[in-house]
Amino acid sequence: MEHHFQRLYEVLTQVQGFIYPNEVELYWSVLIVLYPYITGLVAGAFILASLERVFNVKVLKPTYHLALLTALAFLLIAVMPLVSHLGQPLRAYEIMMTPNPQSAMAIFGFVYLWYLMVVLLLEIWFDYRRDMILWLQTAKGFKRLMYQVLTLGSRDISPKALRFDDKAGYIITIIGIPSAFLLHGYVGFIFGSIKANPWWSSVLMPVIFLFSAMVSGIALVMMIYMVVSRFRKVVSDINALDTIAKFLFYILIMDFALEALDQVHRIYEAEESFDILHLLVNGKLFTSMFIFQIFLGTLVPLATLAVFQFYKPAVKIRRAIYFTISILVLFGIFFMRWNVVIGGQLFSKSFYGFTAYKNQFIGAEGYLMAWFWFLIPFAILAFLLWLLPPWKKVEELEEDTA
Repeated sequence: MEHHFQRLYEVLTQVQGFIYPNEVELYWSVLIVLYPYITGLVAGAFILASLERVFNVKVLKPTYHLALLTALAFLLIAVMPLVSHLGQPLRAYEIMMTPNPQSAMAIFGFVYLWYLMVVLLLEIWFDYRRDMILWLQTAKGFKRLMYQVLTLGSRDISPKALRFDDKAGYIITIIGIPSAFLLHGYVGFIFGSIKANPWWSSVLMPVIFLFSAMVSGIALVMMIYMVVSRFRKVVSDINALDTIAKFLFYILIMDFALEALDQVHRIYEAEESFDILHLLVNGKLFTSMFIFQIFLGTLVPLATLAVFQFYKPAVKIRRAIYFTISILVLFGIFFMRWNVVIGGQLFSKSFYGFTAYKNQFIGAEGYLMAWFWFLIPFAILAFLLWLLPPWKKVEELEEDTA
């Protein structure tokens, strides 16, 4: 209790102007920033995988299964920042037991289960069923037990069964594309529906969240692909990296254009909230928005990728730059989420004052907890890559066609 009052006192010393008493402390912390960030990574990674499966971009084949496993690893943890934020986390299951069709959060619970159980798990199962049956014949110990469980007793690898697997996976991928849009677009829908907050209330918010999700997911898969290739001591496919970078460039342009359009509309409309938002952007959010999000996370990657459309340096240099760009994009999209979630709570509903965000390093909603939930998906992904290695699957397919 003493620590709480100490933190409250520190926030009060940073309050500017007039604010209402219930606006001193922010209710949504860094965990709520992390929640839409992780769901965006899931949606973006799946969209990248669908480019190879549905849109026949064969040059992306080296990253197809990696993108699916990445999406699954992050989706398994997507709701945990929300659960950690709840005052009674053990009651989180009640949102599923008492559905409310008028609640966007309740609908998300069903969208989440649909995307996890029907789309991702089924697609990965159909893609890996044949391989798990083959690996089961030589696996030992824990791996053998896992393959026995995951194959669900299936042992048919006849051409007819494999054709069915491929067709079923294709149909699920098609279903999964709008499901991915719905999974993350609803997050922007929730923010855009809060009419009392002029920083959030925009019809473009769901679309902006969706495009930024695609940007971050594509950048994540690019980074992971290069890291995994380094650990395996193999050379990453530069053609695949060039193609990923090209799609990243196009979607980054659209994302930046949508965000710019949203801001231009605010400036042109100039409602009664314009003055306070102008002070917010040029004050408390100046570093996180103009430097981290726009300059480092958007303009630098955009300019670099634009140059690469006309001039391509040596392969070694391109790989290093692609890795740097992927980090910068992930960094920038995180601060886009930060500026939306935290920024929207910093100004008073009276439009005459600001509060401050004072978070702790250790605690239920501290930075350490946020880092924990962000790093756990990478550990899950490492396990999935050990159990379902995409490169081993590719080698077996090549042997079969040789």
